[in-house]
Amino acid sequence: MDVRYNYLVIEGNIGAGKTTLATRISAQFNARLILEQFADNPFLPKFYRDPDKYSFPLELSFLASRYKQLNDELHNQDLFKTFTVADYYFMKSLVFASTTLEGDEFNLYRQIFRIIYSSLPRPDIYVYLHVTPDRLLENIKNRRREYEASITKEYLQKIQESYFTFFRQNQENRYLIIDINNLDFVRNEEHYNEIINTIFTRNYANGLNLVTL
Repeated sequence: MDVRYNYLVIEGNIGAGKTTLATRISAQFNARLILEQFADNPFLPKFYRDPDKYSFPLELSFLASRYKQLNDELHNQDLFKTFTVADYYFMKSLVFASTTLEGDEFNLYRQIFRIIYSSLPRPDIYVYLHVTPDRLLENIKNRRREYEASITKEYLQKIQESYFTFFRQNQENRYLIIDINNLDFVRNEEHYNEIINTIFTRNYANGLNLVTL
């Protein structure tokens, strides 16, 4: 299968399976893998316990860590890899901040985000794994991360809406939204291959491209 991308991003809501898919793609195609480093963020457990108090420091810390990781990784080529695949992109920072910050805090955050965002290379395509909030909650429950126990359906719905708002407002990028509610690509190889074929064997224009599998 020919690879038509140099830089591919797998995006999605919490529990959508983006890390799993990005990891499998990297193994199958000998691609360089970039995974978000969120486990060491000291504000994340505190945020889930007290969002009002810890929203701003959490989002700033993610902004800084995501920029550092992507800037370091994307400006150092690996000649032994076919392309780069990541399980997030920098715009994720603005998506999540728009659901947790308000007023002056969000306006300040957005200004900082825009300055940094312009300096990073853009992906050839953003693949967004669309999963309903109800199924996301099941996935989150099954992976048993203690700090995710307080995540609500309403919070997941807000994140989803923020992603779609960003896509609509930034039509110069190429987005592939794949509805995978009827698939289980982790346990079903045929389902995984459907997703791979959808990503790598079709042509997509800039803006929104929606596929239901």
